[in-house]
Amino acid sequence: MIAMKTMRMYGDGGSRGNPGPSASGVVIYDLVDGEEGEKIIEFGKYIGVATNNQAEYTSIILGLKKAKELGCESLDVRLDSELAVKQLNGEYRVKNAALAKLFVEIHNIRHTFKHIRFTHVRREFNKEADAMVNLALDEQA
Repeated sequence: MIAMKTMRMYGDGGSRGNPGPSASGVVIYDLVDGEEGEKIIEFGKYIGVATNNQAEYTSIILGLKKAKELGCESLDVRLDSELAVKQLNGEYRVKNAALAKLFVEIHNIRHTFKHIRFTHVRREFNKEADAMVNLALDEQA
């Protein structure tokens, strides 16, 4: 039996002002027997003027696309945005039109994975993705 390629992704987004200059950050680890293995990739991307929530959602889109590109079949997504996690898990409705468009894009990508899970983590457990956000914002400034 061939093992599924499993990864863990941390995503974060932020804006300086809300809305304001915004960026998204992603960190992806190989997952071996449920434990984080080697860091595969980390990156940040400046996305222009957006809200915090739009930046969070954009980080998820960027991370899902990158994980898929890397051959991931099972993805454990960790986010410090409780709103995004609850919306993606169907606990909250997406009422904002701009977010709804991003939500649909995530919905379409998520179905290309054999397994995907979205989990809320406290900010202190998402420092690397947050650092990628700030690096992208600082480089743009």
